[in-house]
Amino acid sequence: MIGLFLIARFADAEDIVRLRVLSYNIHHGEGVDGKVDLERIANVIRVANADIVALQEVDQRVPRSGDVDQPATLSKLLGMQAVFGANIDLQGGKYGNAVLTKFPVLHYENVLLPSVDQGEQRGVMVVAVQLSAMDFPLYVLATHLDFRRDDTERMASIEQIEEIAAKRETHPIMLVGDLNATRTSSTLRQLQKSWKIAGDQEQPTSPVDNPIRQIDFILVRPPQKWQVIETKVLDEKVASDHRAILAIVELKID
Repeated sequence: MIGLFLIARFADAEDIVRLRVLSYNIHHGEGVDGKVDLERIANVIRVANADIVALQEVDQRVPRSGDVDQPATLSKLLGMQAVFGANIDLQGGKYGNAVLTKFPVLHYENVLLPSVDQGEQRGVMVVAVQLSAMDFPLYVLATHLDFRRDDTERMASIEQIEEIAAKRETHPIMLVGDLNATRTSSTLRQLQKSWKIAGDQEQPTSPVDNPIRQIDFILVRPPQKWQVIETKVLDEKVASDHRAILAIVELKID
């Protein structure tokens, strides 16, 4: 499933930074064929030629995925810098989210999100990257929200994410990840009060074999600083249990 959105570019091309941003739930590298294959995951990212990648369900030295440091391995395979945010101790290793980027990482932190009714501990990575055309950082917030039908925890997480973003409101910010919520959900309706979704039409990402709903998103703020050039769901249905979603966006620099 591919969606294409072409929008008029900002008038002065010299004040534009174009970015390719990917969100991908990699299911700890295990495909629908039951094989754990990080090279296959790396190839999806490589073909997308992404500049910034938010990964969910990432293992770090967990026996089920071969005791491999997955962020470090993907960093080496792709020649990108990797940072990892651990949310859960798992089988003697760690499990959480990761960000890969072609740009220098100035600093990052992993913020644990509210856990409601003994839900899985979630987190949001706050990553400051330096773009060569800018003398201030771009912030990437990478997350994976609660999957349960009740949206209480997701809404609590969004409230905390909004607080994090508000502290950086003078900077361009992206929110990227598996939100486990659809475009018409309370979660996305709340986010759209201050964020722009990359793509104005449904882009199904799940289930991987025949996607019927979009739960993986790339959002940007402040909305007036960004243009969405293209969004598409990648045609890969074996490497993970999610499809990856790519957005090509342009940031206007003052």
